[in-house]
Amino acid sequence: MTDGATVRLLICDDHPIVRQGLRTFLAARDDLEVVAEAEDGEQAVRKARHLAPDVVLMDLLLPGALDGVAATEQIVAERPATRVLMLTSYDKDDRVLAAVRAGAVGYLLKQIDPDDLEAAIRAAHRGESILAPQVTGTILAAAREDHGHPGVAQLTAREHEVLALLGEGLTNRLIARRLGVAEKTVKTHVSHVLAKLELPDRTQAALFAARHGLVAAAPG
Repeated sequence: MTDGATVRLLICDDHPIVRQGLRTFLAARDDLEVVAEAEDGEQAVRKARHLAPDVVLMDLLLPGALDGVAATEQIVAERPATRVLMLTSYDKDDRVLAAVRAGAVGYLLKQIDPDDLEAAIRAAHRGESILAPQVTGTILAAAREDHGHPGVAQLTAREHEVLALLGEGLTNRLIARRLGVAEKTVKTHVSHVLAKLELPDRTQAALFAARHGLVAAAPG
């Protein structure tokens, strides 16, 4: 399904077979276009700078001076409109949290279902955050450091609910389904949450929810 806009993609992975597999898979989708590939973080930063992709699929461990986290931080700093999605095999590492803090809008594992990957790319292009269920617990556990925040008191009951669901890594569409409201209504609530908490984006809102104990840690 597409809204008519073509999402321009950059794939960064040090394994040629992974890049080729992703390119072949994505080429079959009319609204997804791979405009470049990179085999390390430095190439990814350079190509993102010159080609301005909409979404970057970024591996975590990369050769050279810039790993996936460092490359993400630089890309986001230079091109805030470019969304970076981590696509990696690592789910039990502090770098999960580091990647999100660096500005990645999502963290996916390579065993993701192809249909879910497509949906995640389109969601990232819309500015939504996407977290693989397997890493949510890691992020929540690592993020619980602070307690209380004056901005929380400004939130309405519904905004509290939306913030908690952001902390679970849900998209606007899934939040709307969970709460039984229109997706447009959820977008409004998200905007209010970000404004009241003075947060730059949904990913930071998800971290905020975890950090301040607004989401229950994943079992296990």
